[in-house]
Amino acid sequence: MLVSGFTFNAFSENTYLLHDATKECVVVDPGCYSRAEQQALQAFIEEHQLRVVLLVNTHAHIDHVLGNAFVLNTYQVPFLLHEADFATLRAVGSYAPSYGFAQYQPAEPTGTLAAGQPLRFGETELEVRFAPGHAPGHVVFYHAPSKVVIGGDVLFQGSIGRTDLPGGDYATLIQSIKTELLTLPDDVTVYAGHGPATTIGAERRSNPFLQ
Repeated sequence: MLVSGFTFNAFSENTYLLHDATKECVVVDPGCYSRAEQQALQAFIEEHQLRVVLLVNTHAHIDHVLGNAFVLNTYQVPFLLHEADFATLRAVGSYAPSYGFAQYQPAEPTGTLAAGQPLRFGETELEVRFAPGHAPGHVVFYHAPSKVVIGGDVLFQGSIGRTDLPGGDYATLIQSIKTELLTLPDDVTVYAGHGPATTIGAERRSNPFLQ
């Protein structure tokens, strides 16, 4: 499995395309809001002849969902989100203008994600792991053969997701990290929702929140 990343919007959010040799592609957390950002994502997909087959959100905070409607309108694919974050997603429209996103377009999930659910595309199967604490319905996507986890806003290089937003809880987040991420091998790469990629081993050894 290949992971292609883009950094979008004022929150410097990381959007990921997951794809394999079949050219099938999953869009994770599209943060593309401006037309230029949308065009950058679309141009990469076209240049690499990818076929988008699915849209998923790790969670539904505003910076991770700004491009949901664009992806759905452009590619007409299923959109999956954990049910516990449906309310988080539906709240975005009420506060988007106050964050400077007056043109935000809402999008409704067509299906759900759940712990242990296999997520298949092309020749690839991802494992859905439930990791709340930053958001009530936060999930991460693990691909053991590639030693990759798409982690959203759970674990960052030297830090963790914030827990002061509605639905956040510090103890829950720490428990999620310990049970869903630190149980993975040290050489697993974590592609986070913000900032650079890291590894499970590096965070296990040096992340100040996990000592």
